[in-house]
Amino acid sequence: MRKAALTLLMLGGTGGGGMAAEAPPITLPAVAVFSPRVANQVPTATFAMPVTLLRFEPRVDIHGRNLAEAQADVTIRGGIFESTGFRVGGSTVLDPQTGHYFAELPIAPEMLGTPEIQTGVASAQSALNATSGTLSYGWRPVRTGGSLAAGAGEYATVRGSVHVAQERNTRALGEDGRLGVDFAIARSESDGPLAWGDSRFDRLNGRLQLKGARFQTDLFAGYQAKFFGWLNLYTPFNSPETENLQTVLVMANHHADLGGGDRVQFSAYHRRNKDDYAFNRLAPVGVVHPFQHTTHVLGVSAEGKNSFGDAALGWRVERLADRIASTSLTFGPYRDRVLSKLALVPEIKAGAAMVRAGLTYDHGSRDGGIWSPQCEVSSDVRGVRWHASYARTSQVPTYTALKSSPSGGLFRGNQTLGRAISHQIETGARGVAGEWTLEAAAFARRDDGLVDWTFRRGVTARTANAVDIDTLGLEAVARRGWRHGELVVGYTGLSKAPDYRGAAVDASFYALNYARHRVTAALTWRLGGGFEMRLDNVARVQADNLLRVSGGRRVLNSSIGVSCRPSAWRGAAVTLQAENLWNSRFQEVPAVPAPGRQMSAGVSYTW
Repeated sequence: MRKAALTLLMLGGTGGGGMAAEAPPITLPAVAVFSPRVANQVPTATFAMPVTLLRFEPRVDIHGRNLAEAQADVTIRGGIFESTGFRVGGSTVLDPQTGHYFAELPIAPEMLGTPEIQTGVASAQSALNATSGTLSYGWRPVRTGGSLAAGAGEYATVRGSVHVAQERNTRALGEDGRLGVDFAIARSESDGPLAWGDSRFDRLNGRLQLKGARFQTDLFAGYQAKFFGWLNLYTPFNSPETENLQTVLVMANHHADLGGGDRVQFSAYHRRNKDDYAFNRLAPVGVVHPFQHTTHVLGVSAEGKNSFGDAALGWRVERLADRIASTSLTFGPYRDRVLSKLALVPEIKAGAAMVRAGLTYDHGSRDGGIWSPQCEVSSDVRGVRWHASYARTSQVPTYTALKSSPSGGLFRGNQTLGRAISHQIETGARGVAGEWTLEAAAFARRDDGLVDWTFRRGVTARTANAVDIDTLGLEAVARRGWRHGELVVGYTGLSKAPDYRGAAVDASFYALNYARHRVTAALTWRLGGGFEMRLDNVARVQADNLLRVSGGRRVLNSSIGVSCRPSAWRGAAVTLQAENLWNSRFQEVPAVPAPGRQMSAGVSYTW
């Protein structure tokens, strides 16, 4: 109880005189802030990645292995890791082998905007092969400046990163034309908090940006290499497993504002992901690496919005071609496919109300296609915006589920798996109450044929099974700022009713690994004299799961950072930070050991 009381005391410090009704405008310190709803923007044991910003996000739940930055399953509204879409610019960026690698985006967070969490009709219209929701990242405009950061911590942890950006006017792009270039490099090493938990990460990025008064074009190339180990990384058999990932992403994105709310965006990319997985790093050299996979994805997309008086048409066309080369995913008749999406969603305004209703079409060269209706009604009533919607989405399985052996090995595939279909209805509202910004939504989702990985007693493997599952949920986020800080509080409540279609299932690694109640609280508190405290918290009551062998169902996890920015060295900062402050042993993924508390110190300079 003492740890909970201490956290509440820290949050309670936001009261008193700081709650004045006429607080002056907030002045943020000279530090890059990538997400206003998460306090600590940089992790303890490595450099920041796009997934770092989601660790304490109120509407996203992260299930990490070793570090969240090592391997993280990202879920939205009680979905699973493979039902979440990732979008960069105008493109859905995915990995056809497994959703475990969806978050492998080799992009420095300094180059991206705050991730937008899309659900319902917005997600159905904007992303391909996602059913529960989409994380959408936009390209940030280049601004002259940069940052330099270095840190060290427990378990022989060292980390460093550099980001440099330069822009200049150029008449060739018009009167307001600008040419920008930025470059980033980052590296970290750690022995890890547990035996066989070492890691080595590297990332290299470069971007060229052309920007005018109403357009922005980004040309990007990035490379990321990650080696990390962990006991029970994917299997519950007490084996020291490792991953060795190498990811390349090349992307071109063009966004144009056509005026009056109209816009158009074009995007194209190539992503290559090489995965060398070892079940037992101590096995003889000849058998230690039987699982090697390389995937390629080529994607193109075009989208926009065109107005016609009080009516408008939102549209999107996307096409992805993928292929896999693998030493073990060799079952099944094909190794490549093409996924396509068409979305046509007209909208019409009538006073303060707006109605969007249309269709999306998803097609797979190996699965056929499906039309899905979309409908949303929204309105502004006395400063409160409310909405109600229905959305149907679908997705096809990844190659690990389709092409693993159905009868042997660590992962049992299922070649009968087909297209999953999801139906979601929701209603919600957002507005301002006093000095608080509030948003809340209630939703119900029916997933038919969702691909889950399950466990059965006496079988030393996990098996891909289809599940029909009903999910009910409520989510709410409240945010308040005052002279000396900000506070963001979130809540998500979920209940699920699964049907595994007669399959023998004793436990679920993913579909039934969810929090019945989850509360987040992020506090940024400027203490004066250049000192600042950032505190992230997540408390949860997890659903029962016989695979989870430590940490219990009720858990509080916190991350705290205290920094000093001396006035004599503008742009410089010294930070002390601790992850998993209470040394919780809660297993975010059942049977996967928790990393324990980690502490580090860092210095940074921003110009």
